[in-house]
Parts: sequence; structure tokens; C-alpha cells
Amino acid sequence: MFAITGISGQVGGVVADTLLKAGQRVRAVVRDANKGTRWAARGCEVAVADMGDADALRRAFVGTEGVFVLLPPNFDPSPGFPESRGIIATVRAALEQAAPDKVVCLSTIGAQATQQNLLTQLQILEQEIGTLPLPVAFLRAAWFMENAAWDVAPARTTGVVPSFLQPLDKPVPMVATADVGRVAAELLQERWEGRRIVELEGPRRVTPNDLAGSFSRLLNRVVQMHAVPRNTWETVFRSQGMKNPVPRMRMLDGLNEGFIEFEAGVAGSRKGIVELDTVLRALIERAA
Repeated sequence: MFAITGISGQVGGVVADTLLKAGQRVRAVVRDANKGTRWAARGCEVAVADMGDADALRRAFVGTEGVFVLLPPNFDPSPGFPESRGIIATVRAALEQAAPDKVVCLSTIGAQATQQNLLTQLQILEQEIGTLPLPVAFLRAAWFMENAAWDVAPARTTGVVPSFLQPLDKPVPMVATADVGRVAAELLQERWEGRRIVELEGPRRVTPNDLAGSFSRLLNRVVQMHAVPRNTWETVFRSQGMKNPVPRMRMLDGLNEGFIEFEAGVAGSRKGIVELDTVLRALIERAA
């Protein structure tokens, strides 16, 4: 039995689906019982537990071969990341009490970066969960290709897509959520001792100009990327409702400047199999 948090999302859903297809039993951990209905229909157990409820999480995790942990995303955290710190402490307490056979946590490229940024939340996750007396694997995933969902509308309507990733010809580590979920499911079915780090990116690195080229092919129109000037970022993000945009800005700086990178570099990362065109085609069809 494997307990899967975040099962309603893209990555968690793929983890569960991959395990089920491998003949494994799955316990869907959901905040709302209604979100567990489709998983129950596929033969999964359903555990209702909020990520802030240690006792409910303990019950969801107990008696399992493995637990997949996905920290709820917070793109506009308060200074010092108190929201994520609270959830991490709760999840750690639940894991310690439940003592599953192993834990796989979704982490991120650059989790080891010394410069504080939005991804520091996952560095905190690694530091805290990594002290458990359990086999723990941190799956450090690259920038999700699915982040381009925000680019479909401008690509289709104007042919000009604003890019915070720059220079436009700089290759960026990216990966499809299908690859992330598949590898997480594979890790859950493996055995190891102690703390383990697996770094994952797609088949090749992707420049913003590559994104434009892919959109051009798929939409049958010319699409170009426009580099959003760095000195306008804070105004742009605050106009979108963000209260504390600095962590997000520093994350983008890290990808652009290179201080957010895999610890083992491009040569040491595992490579996925899903191509950029496959992901963008699905995003375009979904947005139609």
C-alpha cells in the first residue's frame, strides 16, 4: 500500500496511476472526500486529511510501504516562509509516528542553493524530512514544462509571449509532470537506506526561443518571446495581486543567472522521455 498526497494534482495523479498500472495498492490522501471519489472507483482506499492535521496524516500514512509527499505550492509566501514551515513540521511529525517503510518527497532543482528564493521552501522540506530515521528520497525536479500553460493564450492571440526566463537563448532545465510522476512511482517501488537525492530533467534543455518555436509549429503561426525587463518585475507581480514578490523574483534570477542548478549538473541528472511538443500540444488542446 502506498499513500499519495497531492493526488488531485498533475504529479500526484501520475504517481497513483503508474502504481495502479503496476498492480500496486494505493491510498489516496485528499482534503475533500469528493476528490477521492474517482480514485475510489479505481479501487483505491481514500484517506481524508488536511496537510495541517498531523493526526489525520498519521492515520493516512500508517501501515504503508511508502508515502509520496508533495508540499502544497505557495507562490506568494510570507517572509521567512512560516506557512510552509508549519506544514512541513506537521508532515514530519505524522511520518515519524506512522513510520512507513520509505518516503519519496517532491523537491526541486536548486534545493541546495544558498541564495534565498521561492524554492527555499523545498530546501526546508529536505532539511526537516531528511532527519527522519527512515529511507527518504528527494526527487529534485526541473522547471515544469506545464508552466507554459500561462503562455498558450498570448501565443494564440497575439503571437508574443512575455518571458521572465532570459536571455531568450539560454537553455533551461525543464521536465514534464508525466516524467516526474513516473519516476516518483518508480522510486516508491525501490529499496534503499538513508537519504537519497534524484535530480530529474527532460530529454534536453529548453530555451525560451525553443518554446516560441514549438508554439509556432503547433499553432501554425509565428510566435515570439518578449523578455520582460527585470526592473518591471515587482510592479508586474504586485499588479497580479502578489504581496511578497521578492522570493519569486529571486527564483527567476536563480534560473537566469545559474545559481539554481542541479547539484550534480546536467551530466548527473536523470533524463525524462516526454518532449516539449507533447506537453504544449496537450496544453493547447486543453485551452481550446
